Amino acid sequence: MTMAMLQRRANVRLPPEVNRVLYIRNLPYKITAEEMYDIFGKYGAIRQIRVGNTAETRGTAFVVYEDIFDAKNACDHLSGFNVCNRYLVVLYYQSNKAFKRVDVDKKMEEIDKLKTKYNLNEEKK
Repeated sequence: MTMAMLQRRANVRLPPEVNRVLYIRNLPYKITAEEMYDIFGKYGAIRQIRVGNTAETRGTAFVVYEDIFDAKNACDHLSGFNVCNRYLVVLYYQSNKAFKRVDVDKKMEEIDKLKTKYNLNEEKK
């Protein structure tokens, strides 16, 4: 990469949701990691690909790029890409959204423990 290209990249402001980790949905169930590397590797160096292999995660994958600009380029170009008659949904992974439900469940559990501790039951007399 030339110095001018690096300088141009340094001046680019990316939207806050853009990051190196992409979350892919609507994948064919039988897609392999190698096929994922063939598709997503065209847009830059990949650190890791995790393809879902349980009943809940089939058809999804995470792709982690080395460079945020490569991830943005892949997201821009592969969203809606047709793979085996399935149109890919490519999103930026947002951990705060992924773990929000876990946090709610944990808070409800804490509330239940406090109710038990202080003998507060919800029954109305």
